[in-house]
Amino acid sequence: MNAAILTAVATFAAAFCTLWAAHSFGDHWIQTHFQAITKGAPGWGGRLACLRHVATLTATKVIALGLVVLMTGLRLPLLATAAALTVDAASHYWADRSAYHADRRGAVTLERLADRLGKGDFYRLGIGTAAPCGTGAYALDQAWHHLWIFLTALAIAAGGAG
Repeated sequence: MNAAILTAVATFAAAFCTLWAAHSFGDHWIQTHFQAITKGAPGWGGRLACLRHVATLTATKVIALGLVVLMTGLRLPLLATAAALTVDAASHYWADRSAYHADRRGAVTLERLADRLGKGDFYRLGIGTAAPCGTGAYALDQAWHHLWIFLTALAIAAGGAG
């Protein structure tokens, strides 16, 4: 295997592991309770809460990637990394706008996608107010984010290939 391939594989692995850990921490520890319960609400209040959540989540990912670069000497392609994190942030915002909110009537994003893919019943599994992290909505939300973490790491690695 040549050095360029090894570098791309190492970059992907480091980016993926870092983004996975940063996502988990940012989505569960950094996100405020207000953001969590408001980000799916209709109107500007919900939009702004979701934007704040996505901004702090993305900042957590940037800090984590920065620590990996600082501690390991790994070189990340700046433009590819910035573009990939921007797409990741947009995908996170899109999915989180359908977060559970008691006053919301019909989600317009992730729930609708789940319905169209035949996963609507799974999405609605469980009681959101009693155990929001044990619901089908939560499982599908996290699976959506994990897919985008994979794609983000792949884009970062591909951006440094060549």
